[in-house]
Amino acid sequence: MRQDVQKWFARRSYHGSQWSPEQLLAHKGGRTVSVVLPARNEAETVGQIVAALREGLVETVPLIDELVVIDSDSTDETALIAAAAGARVFSQAEILPGHGNVPGKGEALWKSLAVTSGDVLAFIDSDLKEFDTGFAVGLLGPLLTEPGVQFVKSCYDRPLNDGTTILPAGGGRVTELVARPLLNLFWPELAGLVQPLAGEYAGRRSLLERIPFVSGYGVEIGMLIDVLETAGLDAMAQVDLGVRSHRNSSDAALARMAAQIQLTVRSRLRCEVPAGGHATQLTQFLREGDRFLADTHEIVVGERPPMVEVPEYGALPAGRVA
Repeated sequence: MRQDVQKWFARRSYHGSQWSPEQLLAHKGGRTVSVVLPARNEAETVGQIVAALREGLVETVPLIDELVVIDSDSTDETALIAAAAGARVFSQAEILPGHGNVPGKGEALWKSLAVTSGDVLAFIDSDLKEFDTGFAVGLLGPLLTEPGVQFVKSCYDRPLNDGTTILPAGGGRVTELVARPLLNLFWPELAGLVQPLAGEYAGRRSLLERIPFVSGYGVEIGMLIDVLETAGLDAMAQVDLGVRSHRNSSDAALARMAAQIQLTVRSRLRCEVPAGGHATQLTQFLREGDRFLADTHEIVVGERPPMVEVPEYGALPAGRVA
């Protein structure tokens, strides 16, 4: 790493265990906190996550002011289970309906700005297993205790279930083969991030509403680049949250994720987004009997503008939906 990145790594790397909910509550002051869970067909895990957050960080220690689930067109009982566990649940398609509904996690995160009011927002994936509320505490730690920090990224070990055994690491294949080489090449300031594609991160609303959101799997890498260019490296931090266990994706699904990440990087290098977003085709191959069949997917990366540029956002009370 470059010397300036080494200094950042030493200065802005934290461990989630160094804060307790009570300590952060004492530092919270008059600020409000929203925790957002984007969810699509996560009925198996979303209820446990919501229940743990509500019991530990809303009722026992009132660190979280809003606990929100954005349901991304689920076909299972994700929305019902999340609501029963104590979350406010919004349908992604019904938020800012005049702007349509684009598939993908980035859309859920972007639209969450319009239905939350927290000064600080933390995003946590809904497929986590063996969830610990320390995830939320760790993400909020630097934002509530370090005035210069505006954006916090998580890092952790990622076990890989290969079908017969669980390996202690190896779950970050797209990170190591795609995202990390691209960031080291084009944005070496970000080389100190341990998990650049981590799905758990937090930021100040005043920053998040000023950056665009990529619609699909490129949202994480796009956000890192945009935060760097908007706020600078010293406004960013990372927190070690220990171990993240979740559902592992197939190689075919990972390839499609990788393609979206590469399109997002290309859009940032060109500093422009064509009408309709970036698109390409990815052909994969499936075995059927004694032959291979071509399986072609259209890979599209759209982009939502900074929320402050959306007229409806500014017209809402306090800029948000109650």
